[in-house]
Amino acid sequence: MTTIAVIEDDADLHELLLHTLRQNGYEAVGSRTGEGALRFLRAVKPDLILLDILLPGQDGIEICRQVRSEPALKNVPVVFLTALGDETDRVLGLEIGGNDYVVKPFSLRELLARIKIHLRAEAGQTEVLTAGPIELNRTQYIVRLRGEPVSLTATEFRLLEHLMRRPGQVLRRDALLDAAWAERTDVMERTVDAYVVRLRNKLEDNPSKPRYIRSVRGVGYTFRNDGN
Repeated sequence: MTTIAVIEDDADLHELLLHTLRQNGYEAVGSRTGEGALRFLRAVKPDLILLDILLPGQDGIEICRQVRSEPALKNVPVVFLTALGDETDRVLGLEIGGNDYVVKPFSLRELLARIKIHLRAEAGQTEVLTAGPIELNRTQYIVRLRGEPVSLTATEFRLLEHLMRRPGQVLRRDALLDAAWAERTDVMERTVDAYVVRLRNKLEDNPSKPRYIRSVRGVGYTFRNDGN
């Protein structure tokens, strides 16, 4: 049975989430404090984590950072539960490795839909993608160029992975926003262009004449895995 860990300090919401998940066929386990969260997660080995940002003991941002550094947990999807005003924390949460976030108050139906998406993605994806000298290893959460590690932010990693999984397809900016930023209400389409420039500077031999991440004028981008 799929196990979902809920770390949420609000007693009513905590119990509602556990009840809803169990009613929908999941094994749900929970904690209402950030203190000892990593120890708790090591013990339960969840398939997905619902993680509040503002927690007593230790905040969700730090917990996510620890999860991404833990070999047994680093690939587990993390969905943040956030208050509407926590924009800075939401962005930081995604940058340090969160997969998604939902804003309180949220629809339980929407949350369940997002959970299903992340669990399907986790179950069905190839772990290593290659294109010429570029290698993206999803298990190790690392990108290498000619065998050498390349430092990418979590958002850069998600954007590159989405492109590499769809070689030859023309991907619109709005689709790339959906894939790499999860919630797009506070992110503009030109942000995609800025992140593509970063990826080219890190991965292309000649960023001004890219071989792999190509622009499609007026539409978006396409990835050429043969570099031709």
